[in-house]
Amino acid sequence: MRLDYDVIVIGAGHAGCEAACASARLGSCTLLITIDMNKIAQMSCNPAVGGIAKGQIVREIDALGGRMAMVTDRSSIQFRLLNRSKGPAMWSPRAQCDRMRFMAEWRSILENEPNLYLWQDSVTGLDVEGGVVRGVFTALGVHFTCRAVVLTAGTFLNGLMHVGRVQTPGGRVSEPASTGITEQLVSLGFKSGRMKTGTPVRIDGRTVNYQQAIEQVGDNDFHHFSFLPHVHSQLQQRSCWIVYTNPLVHSVLHDSLDDSPLYNGQIQSVGPRYCPSIETKIVTFADKDSHQLFIEPEGETTNECYLNGFSSSLPWQVQIEALSHIPALADVHIYRPGYAIEYDYFDPTQLHHTLETKLVRGLYFAGQVNGTTGYEEAAGQGLVAGVNAHQRIVGADPFVLGRDEAYIGVLIDDLVTKGVDEPYRMFTSRAEHRILLRQDDADMRLTERAYQLGLATRERYELMTTKRDAIDNLLAYMSATTVHPDEINQLLEAMGSQPLQQGQKLYNLVLRPQVGINDLCKALPALRARVGELEDCRRDEIVEAAEIRIKYKGYIDREQQVADKLQRLERLTIRGKFDYLSIHQISTEGRQKLAAIDPETIGQASRIPGISPSDINILLLLLGR
Repeated sequence: MRLDYDVIVIGAGHAGCEAACASARLGSCTLLITIDMNKIAQMSCNPAVGGIAKGQIVREIDALGGRMAMVTDRSSIQFRLLNRSKGPAMWSPRAQCDRMRFMAEWRSILENEPNLYLWQDSVTGLDVEGGVVRGVFTALGVHFTCRAVVLTAGTFLNGLMHVGRVQTPGGRVSEPASTGITEQLVSLGFKSGRMKTGTPVRIDGRTVNYQQAIEQVGDNDFHHFSFLPHVHSQLQQRSCWIVYTNPLVHSVLHDSLDDSPLYNGQIQSVGPRYCPSIETKIVTFADKDSHQLFIEPEGETTNECYLNGFSSSLPWQVQIEALSHIPALADVHIYRPGYAIEYDYFDPTQLHHTLETKLVRGLYFAGQVNGTTGYEEAAGQGLVAGVNAHQRIVGADPFVLGRDEAYIGVLIDDLVTKGVDEPYRMFTSRAEHRILLRQDDADMRLTERAYQLGLATRERYELMTTKRDAIDNLLAYMSATTVHPDEINQLLEAMGSQPLQQGQKLYNLVLRPQVGINDLCKALPALRARVGELEDCRRDEIVEAAEIRIKYKGYIDREQQVADKLQRLERLTIRGKFDYLSIHQISTEGRQKLAAIDPETIGQASRIPGISPSDINILLLLLGR
């Protein structure tokens, strides 16, 4: 067995799995170290992938040649495309997964990836010499050497779990915490902090009265996560269910706040505001009589269900009593209570956009150690960190995604530029160019770049180019083809759309809100035949993409013009060009923040909180612009 590797990845969560696969696929001999090989890619909280903005990240990971989307599709027991009533920039895929199948799929991928090796152990320290990482030390006394390390320890760094007043060290229920790494990194000059997250009670689905719940079924169309057409779930699809809390539930919770670690001073760290515990909800939204909860199955055949919306660290007795006042859960049996967990993270402004640390060369951070939360955010960071670890070793150009290229680019730029004061999660509102970052065109944005890098396979690249050509050809046909009133007016009137007075291009008809390409196919045999020539497994995807390009062309073009203008600031590199503390024309706060973050470009500098437009103008003047 070898003890020397190119890249070592610490932690086999969602960030670690993507990081290890990426570096190995690019050719670096990679070792993935995990505390428990039976918990690889464990879905510690919700057994689901995607959601608002998160789904876009997963599609980007797939377009780049990552694995999360493929694993999700193969383990999915329900798929939904959220926000269909809004514009396509807001459409977000989400899948409920079989938790055990998800882990099994990931382990199979890892075990069969050339250049990738696994080791079950706990890393207790890093081998750092002269500001460069040289390897890791483990609890079993092994010293592995390497040229780059990716730290993806999740909630395990000094993790502490809370159920009422009971505190248990651990990174996840029944799993030990990781100690030693934080203390070493702090001694090297890193700034660390504590954050908090939580997870809901797990319940026995056999004890739920589903007649008192509202069924939520999944979609049954062509949408899925991976752009590869042959990746689909073979599992039985299952419904989720909706129930509501009520004043009796709230009364039980409110009367027990003194036993809540969040309110009795036991927990001092910051939790996510967008995913609050049930006790935080009843305090923050005291005027609300009820809150929506989702009963979500954890797998194809298991009775275990996840009660989404009932995250709590209250004593287990209180959780059970509160649930008993919900009609559908009056006789519920729980498998385990919800709990909160505190863990260490590191200020992400200590990172470059490559996710390499500024203090130790060759050391990369990804996932919750950067102050983020969510499987998807972690996986996106892991992929970027794994790629850049390899790039650094071989002396290749760094891999950085811009804010106009990907949600992953927005995520990383927000982290390294602004830092975090609470667990960061992605929202569509964080992306100023979200009309360009739609879930439907992630492959068009990113696959060619990933193919040139060596991350995406030739098969994936050719599928993308074939799809792109098919979309362009369909758009060209619709721009060149005229339809006459006698061919289409009957259909238009039936759809409530204004009939034609004279011939019009098909393209212009699709600009109408009520009219789609598939609608036109019903009345126009030539168009129907043209669409029928498309590849069966991708026909609907191509038609949808073409329709979006037509209906939203004005918005897309305008957004692209704005992005192009802003990109000029991203090309003005400034790292190493200024002694910020000596530029007294800039405010004291501005000087301090610029010196601390040392932005790569004028564009990044402009996004640092506290940096004013006048500060940017000073820098531009000093550059002679």
